[in-house]
Formats: sequence, C-alpha cells, structure tokens
Amino acid sequence: MFNIIKNEALQSIKKALNKLNYPVPNEIKLEIPPNPQLGDLATTISFQLAKSLKKNPMVITADICQNIDIPDIFSSIESKGTYINFFVDYKKFAKIVIAGVNNDYGQLHKNDKKIVLEHTSANPNGPLHIGHIRNSIIGDSLRRTLSAAGYDVETQYYVNDMGRQLAMVVWGLLNLNKKLEDYGDNKKDHLIGKLYFEVNEKLKENPEIEKEVANLIMKYESGEDEELNKTFTDAVNLCIGGVKESLKNLNVYHDEFVWEGKFVRNGSVWKIIDDLKKTKYTRESEVLSLNLEEFGIEKELILTRSNGTSLYSTRDLAYHMEKANRGNVVLDILGSDHKLALDQVAHAMEILGAKSPEVIFYEFITLPEGSMSTRKGVFISVDDLVDEAVSRAKEELKIRRNDLSDDEMDKIAFEIGVGAIRYYIARLSPEKHIVFEWDEALNFERGCASIQYAHARAGKLLSKSQYYEDGVLSLNSYNINDNWDLEDEEIDLIRIISKLPDVVEESGNMRRIHNLAQYLQDLANAFNRFYKSVPVIGSEYEKERLKLVYSSKIALKNSLNLLGISAPNVM
Repeated sequence: MFNIIKNEALQSIKKALNKLNYPVPNEIKLEIPPNPQLGDLATTISFQLAKSLKKNPMVITADICQNIDIPDIFSSIESKGTYINFFVDYKKFAKIVIAGVNNDYGQLHKNDKKIVLEHTSANPNGPLHIGHIRNSIIGDSLRRTLSAAGYDVETQYYVNDMGRQLAMVVWGLLNLNKKLEDYGDNKKDHLIGKLYFEVNEKLKENPEIEKEVANLIMKYESGEDEELNKTFTDAVNLCIGGVKESLKNLNVYHDEFVWEGKFVRNGSVWKIIDDLKKTKYTRESEVLSLNLEEFGIEKELILTRSNGTSLYSTRDLAYHMEKANRGNVVLDILGSDHKLALDQVAHAMEILGAKSPEVIFYEFITLPEGSMSTRKGVFISVDDLVDEAVSRAKEELKIRRNDLSDDEMDKIAFEIGVGAIRYYIARLSPEKHIVFEWDEALNFERGCASIQYAHARAGKLLSKSQYYEDGVLSLNSYNINDNWDLEDEEIDLIRIISKLPDVVEESGNMRRIHNLAQYLQDLANAFNRFYKSVPVIGSEYEKERLKLVYSSKIALKNSLNLLGISAPNVM
C-alpha cells in the first residue's frame, strides 16, 4: 500500500529528470524522514547526480523542484536543504488505504519460488528447552511471513535418529533395567531426558560404556538387528511425540519430519561419498575426508569413520542435496556454533554442483544464572516455560478482569502467555544474544500484551456500533466523506497501516522477523494513541473512523498471525 506513494514519487522524479535532460539513475533512493513534519518520503537524488553533472547539489535540488509535477496523491513537494520531500494528501490516501484493507491484507501475490525451510531439529534425547525455541520461533515466524510474501514454503524437522545422544538413550533402555514409566508420569520426552541424564552420570563413572554406545550406533546403521531398530525407532517416536506437543502449544508446526537414517537406508549417503571421491578434494588414510583449503577452510570435513560407517556430516550432505532438489531455496535456521559445519557443507555442495543453503545463524538464549545443558540437566523446558507464562498471565488477568469465567480466563491467559514468549524472542535480530528475563517477557505494559490489548480494544469499540455484527462492519458501500478532517493520530495510524505489505515484503527478502515485530509495536502504539484521543461513536466522522478502527483490527490480527501469536477479542 505504501508502495503506491513510493511509485508516484519515483515517477515524478524521473519525469522531472527527463525534462531537464538529466541522467536517470538505475536506483533512486527514497527514505522515510525521522519526523513527519519533514514529509512522508524524501530523496537525496541531488547527491547521486552531483558528480556526473558537476553541479552543486543545492542547485540540482532547485532545478528538480522547479520542474517536478505534483502527483495527485501528494499535497506538496518541498525542498529541505538538499532533500526533496514529499507530503501525502491524507484525505485522498485514507480512502485508498481503507478500501485496500481486507481479511487477506498483507498477503502478497504468489511467486514461483519454493523454499525448503528447516528449523528446530533438536536431538531426540529429551524435551525442548528455551535454548531450542529461538530456532523454532524464528523458523515458524519466517514460514508464515515468507508464505505471506508469496513463496511456497515447506518446513522440515531433521530427526537425528543415528546420533550418539539417542544411542545413549537406547543404551539406558537396554542396560539400566528400567522402563520409561519408572521415571514418573510426565510426558515421554521428559522421561527420556531423565534417562539421558542418568546415562551421562554412568558414563562419568565408567567411560568404557562409550564403546558400547558406539557399537549400538554401528549396529543400528547396518539395519540388520530388527529388534534393535525397533528400540531406536520407538525411543525417537516417544520423544518426538512429546516435542510435537510442545511445539503445538507454541503454535509451531512442521510439514515433514525427515529422519537422518533415511539417507543411509536409501543409499544416498554412499552416492554422495562416491561423487566426492571422483573430485580432487578427497583424501583417504584412516578416514575419508574432504580438503577445503582451497575455500579458506583449514579443517577437513571427515566423511567416514575408520570402520567405514557414515557420519553426521555425510548424512547432512545427503539431506541438503535432497532439499536442494525439492526447492529453489534451501533455508536453515541454526545456532551460531554451527558456522564452521555449515561452511563445510556449503562448499561440499558447491563441489557437487548443487545450490548451497542460505543460513540464518542465531545467538543463544541463556538464563541469568548461566547457560543451559540437557546433558547436565540444567535447563527450563518449553513446557515449564509455557506453564509459567500462562500462570503469570492468569494472575495479571485476575487483577484486571475478575468478571471472566474460568474457561475464558484459561483461554485468554494461554493466548497472552504464548504470545509473550513468541514476541519476546521475535523482537530481537537473531545476531543478538538473549538473556531470558521473566519480568521483561511477561510485562503487560509493553510488548506483546499491549499489542494484543490494542486488538481487543478495537473489537470492543466496534462492538458498540450499530454497524458491527458477528465480526463484520456493514459499511462497505459507504463512501468516505471528502471533507473528513483527519486528526494527527488518524494520519499516523493510516500511515502505519499502509506499510504492512511493504514490511512483509522486506521481511521476506531479508529473511528476518524482528522488523515485523517492531512494526507491530508501532501499529499498536499508534492505535492506542488514536483510541485515547479521537472520539468515534457519535462523532461527526463516525463512519469514517469505524472503518479506520476496522482496518486497524485487521492489520493487527494479520500481523500477529505472521508471528504465530493469537489476537484475543477480549482481554
């Protein structure tokens, strides 16, 4: 929607340059001034042209302003120093924005690109903890945003069923004479986590157990022991079942769970190894390795163990090859500690003539008292995190809304609690480290709760109108009054609502979601200022303002949905 203004500004600049016989750059830079008093858009085209024209930028600015035609959507175009500033006619633009907001607002046209997006992929050796969910929330929010930006997105969870961690769980099941039920009545992923912790303690006491674990990996990879295969498979399914439940509570879903062992069973790992052997980059001594010095990586990528069995690295290559064959873009969400491994994979894919993955690396979440470890049993599980968030939200609701029924209270508290977690993580760029603070994440005066509250406020205001029923505003045929005298708060709100499609496009192109989270906060703040300052029901411009409130509600709801956050109608 805001692109309409940008395109009109660009066309007017190009026409003026043609009148003056000035060169037209391939890209004319437009920016949004820090203060609306300086306009809605500004350009420093004069600086871009100064060198080629050998003129003072101030002179070029004056020439352009004298020859520019003001498009109908603008009230004026003014020079501010070397800047050329465009001022929108909001009486006209308000009509365009409000007419353009529908239930699909923010959804862009489909394109022909498919993205295979892998995220979360935690080892099946215990429950998800808050160290994992930054991956999940970035990945799921990107899935939603990229889909809105027009991409065909397929999300995958890579299940590490051949790793050491799972083999340790299986060793425990086979050697500790216990059943998972012996660890309590919790979800099975929590029980597996307790067993994994106990096996780690046994390993400290007796390092010889490591050989038995390694032997289990070899036997499982061979696939010859059906009973052992079943033990591995059952353990994975029990753990992943619990993980899926935890992810569902966070509104996170995957299209497919891809098991690592698949690539050994179907032979694709060995095809990768054979193809790499045909290149000049492999070395074979006790192990087979890939020399990547030519690519600036000193550490070799080990492809097989000394006993000839595959490694995670080779199975990961086979997995990336499959993803590359299924989509135009392969997108991985990974912790920053995987940078070397992914550099190795990317160059191996280049050697094989396949597309390398795009990777979003994120820094870790820690607790105020330090880092987390499943092996040491020091972590807050996602289930505990959600329970605590919902509990705190419920306590706050009891203070604010003692009129709610128990069912209403539980539902709204859950929506607020999960929303707080997702927004707290989404709001920061992935490159920034997060120390998880309860009071900050669940603060009701700012952050996600204030955004959800803005949506609920909009619904409550609409419900007071005779024109609103069953979530629908029956003013579609009403033509907005040309004399609508917009207040500053209305102008600010219209300006921000109009930017949602552009923010979606930008987020999709950047593969980032923190700018969308910031947009949401800006939108909620603008609506709350409007709500407090501008009368609606019974005012001279009641119908116009009801339409604006309705547009705000849709923009808030759709933006929250892009971050996987519910939009409560009551708070």
